[in-house]
Amino acid sequence: MRPFISLRLLLVLALALGTPALSVTPLLAQNAQVGASSGLPIPRFVSMRNAPTNVRVGPGTNYDIAFTFLRPGVPVEITAEFDTWRRIRDVEGDEGWVHQNLVVGDRTALVAPWQAEGPIALRVSASPESAIRAWLSPKMLVSVRTCTGTACEIRLSHTGPDGRTSSYQGFVAQQTLWGVYEGEVFD
Repeated sequence: MRPFISLRLLLVLALALGTPALSVTPLLAQNAQVGASSGLPIPRFVSMRNAPTNVRVGPGTNYDIAFTFLRPGVPVEITAEFDTWRRIRDVEGDEGWVHQNLVVGDRTALVAPWQAEGPIALRVSASPESAIRAWLSPKMLVSVRTCTGTACEIRLSHTGPDGRTSSYQGFVAQQTLWGVYEGEVFD
């Protein structure tokens, strides 16, 4: 038997007993939970694996379809888990359940979906003063590579009116993306 209790076990006990005196890391102090099925943080962002994908009103195939995703790669937020089912929320706030195989950990985001118009700067580096590489439109779907807490490195492909596809890579202000949390850091 080990003479110490793991931090995870201590955290689970503290949460179950409602112990407020436990000192935890800042992430855990922000009411982050861990999914019982996956062991991953809840809430967390993922993306839809393929399309069309039916989202159900409950965790199982016997439940009615609430809505359907028609585009793969769209970011969603996992808000709960039940066995192999994940409750998700989309950018519009609609919620429903999908099987775990229908979401992937690939990070994607929508550029300023709350804006009707107005360009968003894609910059050469994470610095807000760096040169602008391109202008992005609201609601564009992008792949998120890394985030520093203030800026995220993204990639995207865009097909212009002439049918030509261009690929871009650069940095945007983190606050302009739906699909990453404010202050979130990852690589």
